[in-house]
Amino acid sequence: MRVSSVVRDQLAARFEVLLPHLNERQQRLALATEARLLGHGGVRAVAEVAGVSVTTVRKGVFELEGGEDPLPSERARRPGGGRKSAAAQDPGLVPALLALVEPDERGDPMSPLRWTTKSLRHLAEELTRQGHRVSAPTVGKLLVEQGFSLQANTKTLEGAQHPDRDAQFRYLNEQVKDHQDAGEPVISVDTKKKEQIGQLLNPGREWRPRGQPVPVEDHSFFTGPHVEQAIPYGVYDLVSDTGWVNVGIDHDTSAFAVASIRRWWHARGRADYPHATRLLITADAGGSNSYRNRAWKAELADLASETGLAITVCHFPPGTSKWNKIEHRLFSHITLNWRGRPLTSHQVVVNTIAATRTRTGLRVHAELDTGSYPVGRSVSKQRMAALALEPHPVHGCWNYTLHPAQQPTPNPAAATDAVRDPAQARAAALHMLADPRLTGMTRADLAQLAAALAPAQAARAHQRYSEQRGGRRRKATGNLRRRPLLDDPARVLITIVYHRQVCSITVLSELLEIAQTSLGQAINETQPLLEDHGHTIAPTTLHFTSAAALHEFLHTDAQPARTNIAQLLSDPALTGMTRNQLQQMIQRLSPHQAAHREKTRYQRRGHPRQPGTRGGVFRQKITDDERVLATVLYQRQLCTLDVLADLFDVSRGCIGNAVRKIEPLLAQDGYTTTPATTRFRTAPDLLAFLTPTDPDTHQTTKRPC
Repeated sequence: MRVSSVVRDQLAARFEVLLPHLNERQQRLALATEARLLGHGGVRAVAEVAGVSVTTVRKGVFELEGGEDPLPSERARRPGGGRKSAAAQDPGLVPALLALVEPDERGDPMSPLRWTTKSLRHLAEELTRQGHRVSAPTVGKLLVEQGFSLQANTKTLEGAQHPDRDAQFRYLNEQVKDHQDAGEPVISVDTKKKEQIGQLLNPGREWRPRGQPVPVEDHSFFTGPHVEQAIPYGVYDLVSDTGWVNVGIDHDTSAFAVASIRRWWHARGRADYPHATRLLITADAGGSNSYRNRAWKAELADLASETGLAITVCHFPPGTSKWNKIEHRLFSHITLNWRGRPLTSHQVVVNTIAATRTRTGLRVHAELDTGSYPVGRSVSKQRMAALALEPHPVHGCWNYTLHPAQQPTPNPAAATDAVRDPAQARAAALHMLADPRLTGMTRADLAQLAAALAPAQAARAHQRYSEQRGGRRRKATGNLRRRPLLDDPARVLITIVYHRQVCSITVLSELLEIAQTSLGQAINETQPLLEDHGHTIAPTTLHFTSAAALHEFLHTDAQPARTNIAQLLSDPALTGMTRNQLQQMIQRLSPHQAAHREKTRYQRRGHPRQPGTRGGVFRQKITDDERVLATVLYQRQLCTLDVLADLFDVSRGCIGNAVRKIEPLLAQDGYTTTPATTRFRTAPDLLAFLTPTDPDTHQTTKRPC
């Protein structure tokens, strides 16, 4: 039967409105319904009007006439339709995929995917290489079906915990409650991450006009020792919910940390707590406020004496610094406040920190600290022993109180002048070390030598800065007021004193209150300059094992016991030659001894000396001059090796080694031994021979030469 054009137009109108809202199966059934109503010829007419194939309409008719139950609303086809899944076609696909991604990594250890990112594309490539042809989207579907999802690392492993960790937390909490109940201030302190100043990328985003982001540098290279940086040190008041941030520009040292606390107290603390007698500080266990840092405790002791407060410090156990209140009550809000904003100047840093606010009432004050806080400072044992420091019964290294007591002068070099300022005490100690008896030259000669080395020291400093920068300076040096602890003349002085073996580097550190690493670096850099200048440093017989002994020698001329022994034993009555002849022979043998010593050290090292070392400067038990003198006395058969060992205060083996090394050199020099007429059995007998006692006065007199 022919379908009229009017019916076709009506069908077209209905299909245009209805079909776009139906899925594939619903469209097929709707078309089949219209075809059945039209009767003979209806299937072809509906197919032409709807623009589908006759087979589609006929299939819908068969479904309606089949009398099957309707499908669920969420399905368009009956189960079992379409092609089989990749897992069904390849039964080994899922096991191979799980072997690549399983957490215990029991897969092929030689697989290229073992040490690379397990992305969907990489997984599909590896499965294809193993003979399982699959696409990346299919791999994603299979992983979801197996219960996998994209996950990042989660920081839950705390590592080894201190056995007193929980006990320290409980004790710290008790201390906080005790101070708060008594109306005493409780603060949390720490240093925020250092920030470089410049047009540099700052993580985060902020609202700006579309297409107008803030331009920043595409790379942020380290620009050497003169790079401008901001060091925010925070003080958070747990009671009033206020923050104080001291923004430094030099170094994060203990002096800077305590200076920040001092500025908070004078500007805010004493106004908020006018009747305070105690102050509790909670801090982490490392950094500038480390519980092992002597300078931190010494600076706090000065603050306690200055303010009259009993300052109690409770440190968080190692590895638990994130429990410190300042981390998540102050620093986190500061980071959110300056997100997406380049820190182009110190004023920007200060203003941004000061503008930090929270809905809970947090208010922050920030100031710029342009002071100089050089690194390398240390505190002597004498000064630490004089501190009014009281360890608590519970873990005294973490919990201690510094009482407001007047501290005695810590440095022996400054005892007579009562010098308390570290810089003045260091200057007094350097003046003491410049004594001609220690340096072997007059103060005028020492100053002249330092002036001659100054250009070379400046060039070496610029070379070191260039190595740190990785190239030439990219901008002019800023006025950051970074003064070193040791200037160039002081570096020359300590190098001469150290190489003359007057004292160890430990004693120098105690005297100057400078870290041994800083002194060692200064000596390493200055020694090659002295060698290039042609200045040789001869060891002295003066050697001091403590700062107190050195100080006593300079003020009372109390020399060590062994100082004059070489002068006594070089008596012509013992050596068989004048002192002038003995000294000339020692000078002739000196280069040979130095060459032999360097050869021995080379054989021990197995290679040349590494650059930057201090040249193997170690305290020798017996000097080269004393070795020659001891060998001459032994060859003249004046005494035994045991007597010489007692005289030089060394072991018998040390004297024996010296004699074995010097005897060939004496023979090579043409020295002829003349046996002595007297042989001494003990060291006191020999010394008594040199310093006989006057029978009339019963006083020891020097035997004439």
